[in-house]
Amino acid sequence: MTVIRLVPSFLVTTPFTWTVNWAWGVPLIMLTVVIHVLGLGLIKDKAFRVSRRTLQRRHHTAMSLVIIGGVTLSATFLHGVEAFLWALAYLFLNALPDRRSAMLYSLNAMTSYGHISLELVDRWHLMGALEALNGWLLFGLTTAFLFAVIDRVWMPEKN
Repeated sequence: MTVIRLVPSFLVTTPFTWTVNWAWGVPLIMLTVVIHVLGLGLIKDKAFRVSRRTLQRRHHTAMSLVIIGGVTLSATFLHGVEAFLWALAYLFLNALPDRRSAMLYSLNAMTSYGHISLELVDRWHLMGALEALNGWLLFGLTTAFLFAVIDRVWMPEKN
């Protein structure tokens, strides 16, 4: 795959590269958090709607587990979409050589897994750290969300 270099060379060779990293990273963090909150809101609405319709019937435990599993899968998909957005930015900035590397690096950075031999081009190292910070924020939101869903679905009589 041929990568078109759209980043002007003056952004690459000046001492302002960290400023450029922040200029790319902060909007990506804001965008992914907004997407995440909106996505979790849609998932919550669907889960609670299904919960209200099905949990009054028999098999409360089995249906609760199905709903919680579906919510978890949906939240995981959201994280994948957000990692994909970071991967697109890395490709656009020529920070990584191809789509596979960009996605793999992005998932590693977002999860703070870090056991992969991929590295960003030197001038974009701060972007990787910002994505890791973004991952912490997104996983924190997801953790709070899953706790709320489990609390509501598992013990509907409380609510």
